[in-house]
Amino acid sequence: MEYQKIYTAKDEHIDVQGIMDGLYYPFYLEWCRHDFIRDVLGFDLYAEAEKGIYMVLSSYSLHFIRSLKKGDEFIVTCEVFKDKGGSPKLHFKQTILLNKKIVTKAVFSGTCIPAAGGRPYLPESVAHLLKDVPEIQIDHAS
Repeated sequence: MEYQKIYTAKDEHIDVQGIMDGLYYPFYLEWCRHDFIRDVLGFDLYAEAEKGIYMVLSSYSLHFIRSLKKGDEFIVTCEVFKDKGGSPKLHFKQTILLNKKIVTKAVFSGTCIPAAGGRPYLPESVAHLLKDVPEIQIDHAS
């Protein structure tokens, strides 16, 4: 269930060294992840928020391997995994690829919470989609 989007490194995201500032990598990952959540999981963040269901991040890890430069056209991928311990969490493994080489790899973890407060949960509309996806296997090396 891998999803991909193509982006171009924006001029305003390039620092004095001629490479993309590290601050911006999570934004490209987020844009792709939000589209994946809408297009693949069928969870519209705006519509669900209006209904009182917030999808929020609980953690993320990000590993930089190479740098992007001004004008680079790159691919951002997103794939969802269920929690190994059975917690009501979604785990998104993501990469940024340039010329088929990994630039950045990340894992973003999140859940849903009621806007009025309460315990984390996954709405049935999302939970049933996860029954056939693999459990997360996190590689902390490199």
